[in-house]
Amino acid sequence: MEPGLEPGHYAVTDPAKRSMLLTALYMAQEQYGYLSPEAMERVARRLSMSPREVYNTATFYSMFRTEPVGRHVIQVCEGLSCHLAGGAEDLFDFLMERLGIGAGQTTGDGRFTLQMVQCLAACGSSPAMRINDTLYTNLTLGQVDTILQELEERP
Repeated sequence: MEPGLEPGHYAVTDPAKRSMLLTALYMAQEQYGYLSPEAMERVARRLSMSPREVYNTATFYSMFRTEPVGRHVIQVCEGLSCHLAGGAEDLFDFLMERLGIGAGQTTGDGRFTLQMVQCLAACGSSPAMRINDTLYTNLTLGQVDTILQELEERP
């Protein structure tokens, strides 16, 4: 422990460990499905970081989940650029109606979780959505319906 720090407080002395945090969080999420408090504590221990620092990073990025979610996490951008480009609200309304769930909810069968996020880095190609690690842009409601049908047909 660094001199002058109280028990439970950590100082990151190795910048390489700090740079590994996002990768470590992603790997933990892939392994467990989401970042539980135990998973974040494990990452903190392995990287010699404070659990608070790991939690703050995990909750900052929309790609990380701190609650259990469905097999397919659907994220729709509600950022200003997407709002001004149009289509995001219609896309989200369509998804809520089609899946029978609201923002932050998961379908009863555990297949889909629907989320609104601040940015998908697709500002010039709205409406856009990300399903797990795949980004879909310039979507029509027909295309979204086809994507959902394909996902529903998978075992």
